[in-house]
Amino acid sequence: MWPEITGNLVRTLPKPAAEFERDLISERVKSGLAAAKARGKRLGRQTGQRLKSDRLAPKVMESIAEGRSYRWIARDLGISKNTVTDIAKRDRARGE
Repeated sequence: MWPEITGNLVRTLPKPAAEFERDLISERVKSGLAAAKARGKRLGRQTGQRLKSDRLAPKVMESIAEGRSYRWIARDLGISKNTVTDIAKRDRARGE
């Protein structure tokens, strides 16, 4: 009986301390984000230039026109298949 009580006590005692620490971290992050916003920082993922994919777009579109698969194009150019797909989608959207 004694080891069972001790085990429960050992598992239960750190719980409130962990919750308190998690709340402190959350509070600090929220105040940091508010301060950054007040300074005029833009938060979150930024839209921007896609230097590498924009540079490789003509090669990708040429390869697609030749009938090559997205995986082979990605492997040959050293980019991901998703990047090849995004380039193709952007090109289709531009053409419409």
